[in-house]
Amino acid sequence: MTNLKFVQFGIILLFAILTQSCMTIKQGEVGVKRKLGTFEDKGYTEGLKIFNPLTTRIIKISTQTENLEVGLNIPSKEGLNIVSEVSILYNIDPRNAPELLRNIGTEYESNVILPVFRSAVSDVSAQYYAKDMHTGERSSIENSIKERMMTYLEEKGITVEAVLLKSIQLPKSLSRAIEDKLEAEQQAERMQFVLTQSERQAEQKRIEAKGIRDAQIIISEGLNDKVLQFKSLEAFDKLSNSPNAKVIISDGDMPIILSDK
Repeated sequence: MTNLKFVQFGIILLFAILTQSCMTIKQGEVGVKRKLGTFEDKGYTEGLKIFNPLTTRIIKISTQTENLEVGLNIPSKEGLNIVSEVSILYNIDPRNAPELLRNIGTEYESNVILPVFRSAVSDVSAQYYAKDMHTGERSSIENSIKERMMTYLEEKGITVEAVLLKSIQLPKSLSRAIEDKLEAEQQAERMQFVLTQSERQAEQKRIEAKGIRDAQIIISEGLNDKVLQFKSLEAFDKLSNSPNAKVIISDGDMPIILSDK
C-alpha cells in the first residue's frame, strides 16, 4: 500500500514537472527564454516549447496590434487645456523582443510608451490652436505625434502604427465661440447667395430692357416717310378688295377705317 502511494506521488510529481516544463506559444506572440536570470538573444515563435523549469522561464509578449487608451489634458497654443481620449496603436517587432525585455522589461507600456507619448503630445499640440483639433488639422497633429514617438521608440523595437485623438472636449467658452463663428459664416454665405441671385436677376432685367430698347430703336429708324407711304398703299389696296362696307377717311397718306357697325 505504501509502495502504491509512493508511485502515485511520483506520477503526480512527474506530471507537475512536465506541465511546468512545457509552454505553448500562440500565433501573434513571441517567447524569450530567460535562463538563470539572463535573456537569450533569440525569440521563439508559435509552437510547443520544452525547458527546464528549475533554471529557465519563457516570457511571452504579444506581437499583434495593441490599443493603448489614454485620457489626458492636451495644451494648446493659446494656453488652453483640452480634455481628450487618445488611442495609441502599436506593435512589438519580434526580432527586438529579447532586447526589449532585457533593457526595459515587460512593463514597456508604462515605462516607455506612455512617457514618450506624453512628451510628444505636449510638444506637438502646443504648436496648434484649440480650434484646430476640431478641423482638418487634427490628422496633422496625430501624424506629428506619431512621428515624434517613432524617433525614440523605433530603435526599441516598438512600432507606432497610429495615434488617434478621440472625444475632443474644448472649454465651454471656446466651444460656444466656435459655434457662433460657424453660424455667422453660414449666415454670411446665405446672404452672399441671396445677393448673387439678386444681381443675376437685375442683370437679366437689364439685358431684357436693353433688348426692348434696341428693338424699338430699330423699328423707329426703319419707319421713315417712304415706308409709311408704302404701308398706306398696301392698306388701301386691301380695303379696295374688301366686300365689307366701311367708311375710310384719309389725308392721302394714312387711312383711318371706321366700321359700319
